[in-house]
Amino acid sequence: MPAIGFLAIFSFLPLAVTLVFSVLRYRLLAPRIPAFCGFQNFLRLFSDTQFLESVVHTSEIVITVITLSVLGGLILAFLLNHEMPGKRLIRMLVISPFFIIPTVGALIWKNLLLDPAGGVISTLFKQLGMTPIDTFAIMPMAMVILIVLWQWLPFATLILLTSLQSLDTDQLEAASLDGAKGLDCLYHITLPHLLRPMTIVILMELLYLLAIFAEVLVTTAGGPGSKTTNLTYYIYSKALLEFNVGAASAAGLLAVVLANIITLVMSKPIKRSVGL
Repeated sequence: MPAIGFLAIFSFLPLAVTLVFSVLRYRLLAPRIPAFCGFQNFLRLFSDTQFLESVVHTSEIVITVITLSVLGGLILAFLLNHEMPGKRLIRMLVISPFFIIPTVGALIWKNLLLDPAGGVISTLFKQLGMTPIDTFAIMPMAMVILIVLWQWLPFATLILLTSLQSLDTDQLEAASLDGAKGLDCLYHITLPHLLRPMTIVILMELLYLLAIFAEVLVTTAGGPGSKTTNLTYYIYSKALLEFNVGAASAAGLLAVVLANIITLVMSKPIKRSVGL
């Protein structure tokens, strides 16, 4: 009962309030005169090109970051699993970006590293006689993906490295005695062992990447235009920039439905492939 009460207060109640607002014509500039409008807020969303673009941009971020983080995490996990000088320090440096607050990480990239006037990378360009470029103006989506990937690659590396260290070495030794080569051991023993942690990485990143907000707000504010507007920033702009709570609530409900559909569609084949 305490757990159910906790969920009711912090999960179900806000969802119910959002559901109520989604069928109202409710604006913060006139909060005392809400009007029932049925499904008009939802219908307007499907005719709003910016909302459709935000769905595409969200999918682009999720698919790209998950793919690159899993592949990069595998490579880093294999590299860090070997003995090397300063192994503990290297592991700490590789994993550390995951523990940085997203807002701080985005500010580091935008102002400290990539600022075209005085950023570290721009200064290096000037030292080499090259002209610095404003990367957030030329390729904003790529920069947002880079920042999110920088934050989530350590998570994939940590999970996969931990799983790799738990691999029973007796299996590898027995396989090598039977004449198995390195690629054979990798394909038939190591990768099957890593399928379950890879599933965890994919599902965990999927849930969080569908709701990233700070990286977009701090670096591009959804721009230029709407080129980096994802679902969460779209909802924010509708609610707190346009003061249209009804439309923002409808978009929030659609985002919840979309997130559940994507999670369900992706989780079933992944679980089936690893025997869950």
